[in-house]
Amino acid sequence: MPESDRDSVMEKAIQEFDEITRDASKVQRETLKRILEENGETEYLQNLGLKGRTDIESYRACVPLVTHKDIAPYIQRIVDGDNSKILTGKPVTSISLSSGTTQGKPKYLLFNEELVLNTMEIYRLSYAFRNREFPLEKGRALQFIYGSKQLKTNGGLTLTTATTNVYLSSQFKSTLKSIQSQCTSPDEVIFCPDFLQSLYCHLLCGLLYKDQVQFISATFAHSLVVAFQSFEKDYLVLINDVRTGVLSDKITNTIIRTAVSEILHPNPELADEIFKICEGLSNWYGVIQEIWPNCKYVYGIMTGSMEHYTRKLKHYAGTLPLVCSEYGSSEGWIGSVVDPKKPPESACFAIVPDIGFFEFIPLKNNDDDGNCEPVGLTEVQVGEEYEIIITTFAGLYRYRLGDILRVEGFYNSTPLVKFMCRKNLILTINVDKNTEKDLQLVIDEASKLLSAEKLDLLDYTSYADVSSDPGHYVIFWELNSQAKEEVLQNCCDCMDRTFIDAAYMGSRKTGAIGPLELRVVEKGTFRKILYYYLSCGTSVGQFKTPRCVGACKIVLDILNEGVVERVFSRVYD
Repeated sequence: MPESDRDSVMEKAIQEFDEITRDASKVQRETLKRILEENGETEYLQNLGLKGRTDIESYRACVPLVTHKDIAPYIQRIVDGDNSKILTGKPVTSISLSSGTTQGKPKYLLFNEELVLNTMEIYRLSYAFRNREFPLEKGRALQFIYGSKQLKTNGGLTLTTATTNVYLSSQFKSTLKSIQSQCTSPDEVIFCPDFLQSLYCHLLCGLLYKDQVQFISATFAHSLVVAFQSFEKDYLVLINDVRTGVLSDKITNTIIRTAVSEILHPNPELADEIFKICEGLSNWYGVIQEIWPNCKYVYGIMTGSMEHYTRKLKHYAGTLPLVCSEYGSSEGWIGSVVDPKKPPESACFAIVPDIGFFEFIPLKNNDDDGNCEPVGLTEVQVGEEYEIIITTFAGLYRYRLGDILRVEGFYNSTPLVKFMCRKNLILTINVDKNTEKDLQLVIDEASKLLSAEKLDLLDYTSYADVSSDPGHYVIFWELNSQAKEEVLQNCCDCMDRTFIDAAYMGSRKTGAIGPLELRVVEKGTFRKILYYYLSCGTSVGQFKTPRCVGACKIVLDILNEGVVERVFSRVYD
């Protein structure tokens, strides 16, 4: 596609978004009507007595709020081979697996052609807004994307991760080409079953096309940090591959060896150039912009639990901007970044009103039983926090996603939201409640003490230990190097003091909750957690370090086996 035509198509995408967001309330009514017309004959909706009605009032009156637990039996029937219209009117093409890092085990979700169309729509829209601010030239993208194992259900459907379902779709490649996002790596690298071999070859292919790379991306910021940590370790081996034109013995998979060897030829001049750049770097600062001089930005999900990794990613990126990608989940897409210049910590998402039907539970009126009245997309208030409810074209009806959002403003009449945290990731011993966001604030405060000592917190998680009385919070840290005992003690005290939930503070003062414990684990421990989830079928592109590990004994065992130091808080003594 000529560049002028591509620009015209992208501007049209923004114009169309402007049109549907001018009267988002009307578009929401029309979107719900479409969803219910397509799926009105399903067993699920028929049993709820909707009787073909498609208006919002009838829908809310008949259809209850649900979690995955409520619909899991329906999905299981589809997994087992029931081809009747259970949750969707259109055929289910495959089953998606969620990452499993939030709940401790993967969830089954339906995947169909509508989700593919939604994905391509939001890819184009996000690209249009990015390209307006950071215009790309003709080239490629170094994308650290990974397919996962593809299994078959008892009913004969493909079972794999949501991201892999997208990569397998016939529209994926053509869409990437239309938005100047062709991968530097061949398909065999993306779908290699061995993550480490796939990662190595992504890096190598990125070096081979170094002058063509226009941007660098991964699904999550964590994947980008892992990639460049691996580059630090393997850069001499990679350079030797470039120099000799022979792939390292690290790569044992014959399919990936053949595919990469076809584009790998001896290039000593390029090898010398890359070596000189690497040797001239100071602690790998700015490695991305130095090796890939035409790269315009680094792109991925950088909000929520990914925000922790942006500090290290900024170090690798140098002065290149970090740009947040779209907001979605295994269940479906929600919003797009319309102001890509904003740094990750300030990123907001404009909810796309025709991609699903959205409702919001106001947190200030929410009680423990969830008996509260949701409001519509255009009824939310700036500055307030909400739990989002989604209705999709893929069989989810008034589904509580579990994400907490804060409304920052509006783009025309659709809300601009900031992701705050996951609702169900809560540290609690008795009456205390500390969310993922509370934990992140605590970690950020203690990290300032580490920075003063030139130490980096590589990763972290938490655990509410109730194996003894009184129970207490445990925070696991992995550091880049050994810290003095005094530093760890001060950090432990700082974290205990920074949990400002009134119930927690009161319980600590009365001894109902014991002193916070900091457990430092050896380097590589969190990488073992990644490998565990990969062995369970999660793809690297979906992996998020669990911020609270109470639901998974195996992960807790991995952490405890890696503990090298333990410190207890002296606060409230």
